[in-house]
Amino acid sequence: MAHAPLEGLLVVSVEQAVAAPFCTARLADAGARVIKVERPEGDFARGYDTAAGGLSSYFVWLNRGKQSLALDLKAPADRALFERIVARADVLVQNLKPGALDRLGVGPGDLRARHPRLITCSISGYGETGPYAGRKAYDLLIQADSGLCSITGGPDEPARVGISIVDIATGATAHAAILEALIGRGIHGRGADIRISMFDVIADWLAVPYLHAKAGKPPKRIGLAHPSICPYGVFTTLDGAHLLIAIQNEREFASFASRVLGDPDLPCDPVFASNNARVAHRVKVDATVAARLGERTRADVVQALLEADIAFADVNDLSGLIDHPHLTRATVETATGPQDLPAPAAAVDGTRRIGSRVPGLGADTSTIRAEFAGAKVDEASVDGT
Repeated sequence: MAHAPLEGLLVVSVEQAVAAPFCTARLADAGARVIKVERPEGDFARGYDTAAGGLSSYFVWLNRGKQSLALDLKAPADRALFERIVARADVLVQNLKPGALDRLGVGPGDLRARHPRLITCSISGYGETGPYAGRKAYDLLIQADSGLCSITGGPDEPARVGISIVDIATGATAHAAILEALIGRGIHGRGADIRISMFDVIADWLAVPYLHAKAGKPPKRIGLAHPSICPYGVFTTLDGAHLLIAIQNEREFASFASRVLGDPDLPCDPVFASNNARVAHRVKVDATVAARLGERTRADVVQALLEADIAFADVNDLSGLIDHPHLTRATVETATGPQDLPAPAAAVDGTRRIGSRVPGLGADTSTIRAEFAGAKVDEASVDGT
């Protein structure tokens, strides 16, 4: 990957599942060499499903551009090899159970004491202290425990967010923190010890409903509607199309009332006069909008929304994403053939960077063993740039 921004950096990741692999996949996309250390039986995410040409969809998505090194870190020879590799590394990422690497003498604190320019990033469920520190923690467990599920779904029962949102948010947070640490190291020459818990990440993301709950007004589950804005929800047209329409301010509501609903005097009604009033009378507001839009076809409503510059979207299923005119695809090579998937979002100088190869379990073990066979484990061997 010529002229990639992280070219020349070595990242070692003792990782499994989603959160840490999400982070290191982004580093690999940007040109870093990522050595994925797997147990001899492999990252258990390899067995999640067979949707990607017989391979796990999660694994194909999150492990492109990496090398796979199968090690038993409890074996002295493999642990010594691991230390030789880390001695040359810029970044170590790990999401094992808190204390697992420390018990082997290769924890972040031990390694950073020997290699001060090393950046370590440890991902856990609840952090490394406190009553829940020793618990296993997976995405849906944290969704439930944090209260996220209580504001997700319809009125009848809580629901899981349909993707691994806690894992993804944690991986994105780790990615940003590592990039900040790399910038900092370029300024002052020192590495950093980064600790991130999945619970902390999603608690931060829940700040708005948290503040509402503290004020005595916890958000209610209302499906495809917005708890703080009205009208903002799904409405059905005469021909059965479902459109999600979003009003953001009073200027937009006035335009919506006049040019889409055909009632320019509607904002003068106290029930419709402000967003707070509309939220308080949501049932009446939504019923009024639904009745007006239900008399017109999708084509007619869409044209009116476009002319009024009102935000809206179709309510698609995943086939709608597959066929969406704005979907950009990327291709990765796997052991069972090429797989296309949605491309990374950032286009840099017109390019969507993505690693091209998804490694088989231990595919690079022999090569890496040979490369680091005679390496010295000393502080001076750590790459400073």
